[in-house]
Amino acid sequence: MNVVRATEAPTFDIPGIRFTSLATPSLGSSGTCVWQLTVEGGVSSETAHVLDQDEVFVVLAGGVRLVPDGPELGVGDAAVVPAGDPIQLVNPGSSPARLQVAIRAGFTATMADGTPVGTPPWAA
Repeated sequence: MNVVRATEAPTFDIPGIRFTSLATPSLGSSGTCVWQLTVEGGVSSETAHVLDQDEVFVVLAGGVRLVPDGPELGVGDAAVVPAGDPIQLVNPGSSPARLQVAIRAGFTATMADGTPVGTPPWAA
């Protein structure tokens, strides 16, 4: 068994969004990636991206939209974004939102313009 302490988990930041890796191949999970996502209030990610695997989001605190005009998800809500559907995080509130995210290990991302991203560092 591998234990990842929240206080020691690797973190990765992009403007207004923090990824805290909890289960990834580099942390001992060969099949599943799990991370905690913190989205600051008022943040909207600049561009959409798509993944080649289904991604599951569970809201732990606050609220988010997974696409700018999509439904707002609140505490306890879950959403499955099918592979190939665009994702563009928006926190319409003023407080940070916290989510748990899960996806199959080894997934790859592509930006909306077709630029390949590969597997992001929080999922490696």
